[in-house]
Amino acid sequence: MDLVINILFVLIVAFFLINKLLPVKGVRQISTSDLKKELKRKDVQFIDVRTPGEFSRNNINTFKNIPLHDLSQKASQLSKEKEVVVICQSGIRSNKTTKLLRKMGFQKITNVKGGMSAWN
Repeated sequence: MDLVINILFVLIVAFFLINKLLPVKGVRQISTSDLKKELKRKDVQFIDVRTPGEFSRNNINTFKNIPLHDLSQKASQLSKEKEVVVICQSGIRSNKTTKLLRKMGFQKITNVKGGMSAWN
């Protein structure tokens, strides 16, 4: 019986971990090489959800820094009518951000896979 409980526990934990890392349904996923083509677009809002310290050390000029922990308060600075392209250091925080933006009613959301770590 203990074995069954342990297996169920491991499966539940694995499900939650996988669910956290999977891309959000309806969110476009692009690579950093795709991003290079997107940067010229004027109809897009580019946000970097890393901390101000991370952003100041290395950033892409087109991106505005709105740290993930400030997003709830600063989301009003973003238009729900325009696409939002999100980047972080590795893709984990930006994926989390896409879920949060979805809940806030944003429809056009793009996540940059691999984040700044994949940026050349």
